[in-house]
Amino acid sequence: MSLINLNITRCLYSIIFCHVIILAPVSALAEALQWSGFVKSLNVYVEEAPANLAPESWISSNRARLDVTWQPSETWRLETALDYQYLWSDPPGVHGLETIDYNRRLDMEKSWQHDKHGAGRLQVDRMNLQWQSGAVDTTIGRQAIGFGRILVFSPLDIIAPFAPDAIDTDIRSGVDALHTIFNYGIDGQVGAIAVWGEEAEFNSFLGTWSDNWSGLDLLMIGGELRGRKMIGAGLAGSLGTLGLKGEISVYDGKDTNEINGDLHNSFSIAAVEAWYRFANGLSLVTQYLYNGPGADDPADYPAALASAPLQEGLTYLLGRHYLIIAPAYEIHPLATLQGLIIYNIDDESALLRPTLDFSLADNLSLQLFWTWHSGESPEVVSSILPALPRSEFGSFGDSGGAFIKWFF
Repeated sequence: MSLINLNITRCLYSIIFCHVIILAPVSALAEALQWSGFVKSLNVYVEEAPANLAPESWISSNRARLDVTWQPSETWRLETALDYQYLWSDPPGVHGLETIDYNRRLDMEKSWQHDKHGAGRLQVDRMNLQWQSGAVDTTIGRQAIGFGRILVFSPLDIIAPFAPDAIDTDIRSGVDALHTIFNYGIDGQVGAIAVWGEEAEFNSFLGTWSDNWSGLDLLMIGGELRGRKMIGAGLAGSLGTLGLKGEISVYDGKDTNEINGDLHNSFSIAAVEAWYRFANGLSLVTQYLYNGPGADDPADYPAALASAPLQEGLTYLLGRHYLIIAPAYEIHPLATLQGLIIYNIDDESALLRPTLDFSLADNLSLQLFWTWHSGESPEVVSSILPALPRSEFGSFGDSGGAFIKWFF
């Protein structure tokens, strides 16, 4: 049996397990029971990194998910989801399962080490109760929370954002939170969010506001994010057929005197983005990103990588100034060619990823991709000292693979 077939088989077994522990007790209670999910297999080959920073490797990440919702009335709704991931790597341990603790208080997951190459994890990724009364919507429990309008990397998407080069972005990770929204007018919303982390220092308490005035979307968010004060604002509109967006978030640094704290007493993340669709069907998203938690000098990249904003996932980039370009073109009704360019303006390194998406059948898709990295390679001073980075993307090996997804 091939590796991919073996991993997909593991995922199917997990779906059966999910049916047993969720559907059996709930189906007896509900008429308005709905369920959905997916099976995914992401298989990646990674070339050896420059200066032997990382070996040549193979990584296979396989996920099975079951979402169940029960809505007995228009007022109440219960949402649950079980998510199983099986991760295989060669050499063993070259890439481990991601640990999620900054936005979660409850331990609702179980991990296994199947063998030296493989590890599995079953987690409750959704478990929340939703209540609607008039103009007020309230959700308590493990849920997905996103904010911001910018497509590639939004400075206002501060709780659990995706990395700008992430491949699997269908489902946002759930966080343990209380989220209340008051709706007013046609598009206006005022919200309050409390997110609880594993430790009290990671708790977040935020207020949000959004509205649309004369075709212009206005956004604001502010409060305390995992121990640091912050405020952010954004707007989105259009100039004819050109879509324009701008966002900024400003933070007070915390634990700046500690090794793994913030690097700066205050910092900001800001971006402007333009979107345009040409007459030939080509769409183009272009973004300038200012990444305040990063470093100006490549020699400081290791310190930036160890700092709290990167460890918490507030940002995923090491430098300060970036140009990001994301084109897309439908070459056939069943095939779309996409691309991603992330260019570090300061050290002149870049990530380039072309992607070809195929629709194989209803709810079945295949994505083929390759990622090139360019930039100065790390400098090897001696065999006993770590290599010194001279660019961000020049420190990575090229990679490519296939991503197959089936939704049900």
